Amino acid sequence: MVLYIIGLGLHDEKDITVRGLELIQSSKKVFLESYTSVLSIGKERLERFYGRDDIVVADRDFVECHAEEIYLPAKDGSVSFLVVGDPVCATTHSDIIIRAREEDVKVEVVHNASVMGAVGCSGLQLYNFGQTVSIPYFDEKWRPTSFYPKIKYNRQGGMHTLCLLDIKVKEPDFEAMKRGKTVYLPPRFMTVNESSEQLIEAEKVRNGSAYIPQKTLCVGFARLGQPDQCIIAGTLEELKEQDFGSPLHCMVICGEVHEMELEALRPYLVENSKFEIDSEGELFYQDESSNKY
Repeated sequence: MVLYIIGLGLHDEKDITVRGLELIQSSKKVFLESYTSVLSIGKERLERFYGRDDIVVADRDFVECHAEEIYLPAKDGSVSFLVVGDPVCATTHSDIIIRAREEDVKVEVVHNASVMGAVGCSGLQLYNFGQTVSIPYFDEKWRPTSFYPKIKYNRQGGMHTLCLLDIKVKEPDFEAMKRGKTVYLPPRFMTVNESSEQLIEAEKVRNGSAYIPQKTLCVGFARLGQPDQCIIAGTLEELKEQDFGSPLHCMVICGEVHEMELEALRPYLVENSKFEIDSEGELFYQDESSNKY
């Protein structure tokens, strides 16, 4: 009688670990969290591959307001709670672990690949990363820049910043709700292009030189861990014009870049980018003064 929190990896139904698959097949109940991230496939393919036809989708409302329906049944039989990526990369899952333990429910975590490790495929070294930040969608009335001080802190320490980009799944249409109708807006997934524009705006608003949109090296990612993953490096001004394709996207704002990182990033630089790597392996930005980055 255990609550198993199982990472699914980054791509499809076959990214599950052998241990994770065995636990899913032997569990009394199986929940699929669809709030913090999404897979590139639907629930039906998971059910066919796992040999289950009873996977319950746990959306934002379910996870935030009815989490006890996930962990309390584990008192009577094993429950699998499936999470895209790795289970310990979101505070939402940590909260469920804490609440389950408070109810004397045994919890076991089955790890898998996550975006927080997969960004290393660009050549950026994971031990050079600082605090991770989330970039929320701006709207007409709400344009938060609380992520800005963390980026500045990282950059002042020479560290890279992983930016996780907002997703909106099963968001209520408040205008329809005013008319007494329950309607949900179409899913939205923030792109590297949108986040670049918002980061540029945040620098204009804060004006703290945390990064320079025309000069600071950044790396945009799309569909990490999938066969058609996309990696493009350049400035925010350059990245906002690139085609990254379908979701999910994330990006990194670079700090100090080691010569090995520079060499690994070379194939991903935007075509005709003003960034160049010289014969000594150092990155520089080609402007009037040819200042080193």
